[in-house]
Amino acid sequence: MDRATSWRPPRWARPILLAVVLVLVLAITVTLTGQTQLTSSGTSEAAVRLALPILFAALGGLWAERVGIINIGLEGMMVLGTWGAAWAGYQWGPWAALVGGLAFGALGGLLHAVATVTFNVNHIVSGVAITLLGLGLTKYLSTLLFEPVSQNPRESPRVPGFTEFSVPGLSEGLQSVEQQQRVFVSDAAGLLGGLVTGLTPLVLIAVALVPISYLVLWRTAFGLRLRSAGESPVAAESLGVNVVAHKYAGVVVSGALAGLGGAALVLNPGQLGYLENQVGGRGYIGLAAMIFGNWRPAGLLAGSALFGYVDGLQLRAGGEAVHALLYGATLLAVVIAVLWVARRRWVPAAIALVAGLAVYALYWAIDTVPTEFATYAPQLVTLVVLAAASQRLRPPAALGAEYRRGEGS
Repeated sequence: MDRATSWRPPRWARPILLAVVLVLVLAITVTLTGQTQLTSSGTSEAAVRLALPILFAALGGLWAERVGIINIGLEGMMVLGTWGAAWAGYQWGPWAALVGGLAFGALGGLLHAVATVTFNVNHIVSGVAITLLGLGLTKYLSTLLFEPVSQNPRESPRVPGFTEFSVPGLSEGLQSVEQQQRVFVSDAAGLLGGLVTGLTPLVLIAVALVPISYLVLWRTAFGLRLRSAGESPVAAESLGVNVVAHKYAGVVVSGALAGLGGAALVLNPGQLGYLENQVGGRGYIGLAAMIFGNWRPAGLLAGSALFGYVDGLQLRAGGEAVHALLYGATLLAVVIAVLWVARRRWVPAAIALVAGLAVYALYWAIDTVPTEFATYAPQLVTLVVLAAASQRLRPPAALGAEYRRGEGS
């Protein structure tokens, strides 16, 4: 075995080690900067709620792009889902809101499938059209149906939400450890405590859909056929796979999942209703999380958690906490550089070290991150993460390729 790679831990242990390193970096950052919000249970709890719409959108992108269809229309499908969830939810309750969001999102996915699969419209053009259609249609429907009952065409009446719950015993115990302010231990307890506090059924559904998507796409015959449609549709058709039907299935499921992301926004305990423009680019961030995760369920879960964490941090603590996060990014860059050195990869190590020094210089040059920039921290993190991950990405081979029935005969 090559000495440069012999030290690598088993694959199952890598996520655990990564989580420990990240918590350790945050714990050191909290100790040196005094920004306890970085690892507080409140920030973690907010991150879960804010990550839900992104996670649903990322899962939607996974299903569409695994069948070879680029879906930048996730934003528009989420917009349709917000309106459908609010319309059904204020009349029949939160479970109806989920059904309404799913149905309206699936409708957007069906339109995208008709355009791209049946009529071979450019995937980007179709996605932009779906987003514009979603914005216009929901604005019209809101004026028509919400204005008479809420006196405001830009928002719906209040929608009943799910009852929140916490894991008995575990939530209280972690909060107790967090209050002791012990380095690393209390930081880890704070982050974990937010994951088991203030939960709703929607959180459980979102988390469950990650392994379900993996099992369906990678462990069933249907999933194998669906992914083959995104890797080599001509070869799949020659083996008897109905490529068109599987592409339709993938894109409709994609829209339905994006619609659930819209429903998650409507059912957020801090919102509980439809508000015009409330999606705010989360469909695009979900697409970025999916790409960051290399078109894999576990990876997109990590990407969604990252973007949700940054969003929750800037909402709860503002520019000072985001400024402290720059210090944490510097430490993380140093850790990455050390790992590259251990693997004798000198160029990536040098790049990581230079990037860390640049971030550290920025940290010292300013006292706080202006509110205008802190608000867009998730979008900025999206750009940085995609730039850093671009060299290791492996999209489906036939992603975005035009396909016509009969090419494999």
